[in-house]
Amino acid sequence: MTSEPLSGLLTPRFAALAGRPAQAPGEVEAGEAAAGEPVTGEPVTGEPATGRMKAAEWCELCAEPLPPVHRHLLDVEKTELLCACRACSLLFDDALFEDASGGGAARGRHYRLIPDTRRRLTGFRLDGTLWAGLGIPVDLAFFTRDRAGAVTARYPSPAGALHATVHPESWRRLADANPVLADLRPEVEALVVHRARDAAENWVLPLDDCYRLTALLREHWTGFGGGDAVWARIGGFFEEMEGAP
Repeated sequence: MTSEPLSGLLTPRFAALAGRPAQAPGEVEAGEAAAGEPVTGEPVTGEPATGRMKAAEWCELCAEPLPPVHRHLLDVEKTELLCACRACSLLFDDALFEDASGGGAARGRHYRLIPDTRRRLTGFRLDGTLWAGLGIPVDLAFFTRDRAGAVTARYPSPAGALHATVHPESWRRLADANPVLADLRPEVEALVVHRARDAAENWVLPLDDCYRLTALLREHWTGFGGGDAVWARIGGFFEEMEGAP
């Protein structure tokens, strides 16, 4: 299994995601500005209280001003996240377009709406042998599956965020032990595993939460092992997931 840098994660959008709270499923986009008015920002998380504000965000499809909490679309071809207003996000909601055969109408779409549901996997089976078979050199990673069934792992390292292709047989063994993985939505959801420092966090999370976690790691990682501060922030991230509806 070869690893490659994830240069696309080193972007202003993901830096902003690192400081954004999780959106509750179906949450109304409160605080939306009146028509024609820009959305005011909030102090940048982790920066000194100097009065600096986040720049207003805009829908990247129609340029509508966005509130701080909004949905994201995945650009399938570029594997990039785009900010989206409510109207544009509805245009790419797979649940509204699935046909009786299961998702046929959504196949081939350039954009896909990132879901807003989170599931903690209680009773998830992942022993040392299964984990070793995945070939991940660290104990924190997330895994996505494309529509063809190929699985990609993404994980932090001292050199930055890396990704690697997971061997199909290794994933099959994990999926056989955990049938819930059959429901993982291709491209827009991820299995997130945190085993470091005696943690036992196993989740299915929306892709934007995963990118936010990766951006948080990128922003706060120090030295070879990350440092106590970044692991405290990782713990806070999973506490936030626990409290999210």
